[in-house]
Amino acid sequence: MPRAFLFVLDSFGVGGADDAHRFGDEGADTYGHIEAACAAGRGDRQGVRSGPLHLPNMDALGLPGASRLAHGSDISGIRAPSGFFGAAKERSTGKDTPSGHWEIAGLPVGFDWGYFPDTVPAFPEELTQALISRAGLPGILGNCHASGTEIIERLGEEHIATGKPICYTSSDSVLQIAAHEQHFGLDRLYDLCAIARDLVDELRIGRVIARPFVGESRETFARTPHRRDFAVPPHEPTLLDRVSGLGSRVFAVGKIADIFAHSGVTDISKAPDNMAMFDAALAAMNEAGDGDLVFVNFVDFDSEFGHRRDVPGYAAALEAFDRRLPEALAMLQEGDMLILTGDHGCDPTWKGTDHTRERVPILGAGPGLKNVSVGLRGSFADIGATVAEHLGLEPGPHGESFLARLRSNA
Repeated sequence: MPRAFLFVLDSFGVGGADDAHRFGDEGADTYGHIEAACAAGRGDRQGVRSGPLHLPNMDALGLPGASRLAHGSDISGIRAPSGFFGAAKERSTGKDTPSGHWEIAGLPVGFDWGYFPDTVPAFPEELTQALISRAGLPGILGNCHASGTEIIERLGEEHIATGKPICYTSSDSVLQIAAHEQHFGLDRLYDLCAIARDLVDELRIGRVIARPFVGESRETFARTPHRRDFAVPPHEPTLLDRVSGLGSRVFAVGKIADIFAHSGVTDISKAPDNMAMFDAALAAMNEAGDGDLVFVNFVDFDSEFGHRRDVPGYAAALEAFDRRLPEALAMLQEGDMLILTGDHGCDPTWKGTDHTRERVPILGAGPGLKNVSVGLRGSFADIGATVAEHLGLEPGPHGESFLARLRSNA
């Protein structure tokens, strides 16, 4: 039986979304703008990286062709010597992490999430008071749209002095709560987020995220790897449920288990950064057996560089990932399939600090699979449909598999 490995480079969009104007993102292009910035010298940073963007292994899988497909450009002359490539548009109504991942796993989100307005305060008074009352808090700080690192730097010292957690949101459907791991307590933060999760269900908020940090001053504050997402469970079975439902294992690496509210997940691995995540992914690939799925999220691209609008950092992270990609490719056995994709964009050259509405690349390889273009796909769900067919599952209700293209020259 086959195995499947699905790697999500969180926020690695390739632009071209035909509905980007609806989100104020017309022209956003995470990959294209990083590449252009590096070519112009704006991706240089002393001791980090310099020069043009260098991604030879993803290029060999067809990244340039995926980018051209996303923009509706001619791909004649584009060849992928070691893999297949394509691009996909998002059918879901948002540009957030759950929508992107659920759609990749075969479940587009057709409803509108709830969002908090970009006002101060951002949260309804009844929500704030209920959270304070049920959790026994002296109050909250923030109550606004903010960048996570900026608001911790600004309010962290007051949080330590008062015991009030820092609550904030963004253009995503999310309530984020930051608190100090020692002064407030990590378990207490998780308990607070569980209360908040219950309170925001009726508001259709997709995620409550615990954002623990350490340090004693604004100069030393740093977020820790103990983030936890409290997500709404998917409203229909996903690829994960279908795989595990047949008795196979689903290895969730990174924040995948949290994104799917642990539904369909059999094995969980966490890691503090992209390179440690790659180690965990390789370990899961080594352990996976016939019929198993390894689903990995590489979050640093988004959280550390996209939201912080850090072009050199994002470029360096892409290059570090690309250098390690041959390790995963070398582990592929007969019957295996590896697919790389993104869940949305987060163009570090764009205005603001939020996600950007973009198409995502589809890059993949596997012994015996053709090195061809799979075209511009009408939904991220085509990825899940292809993986499902590859694993021998019955077709699901969403997405169209492109596996036939990989098994012939069609």
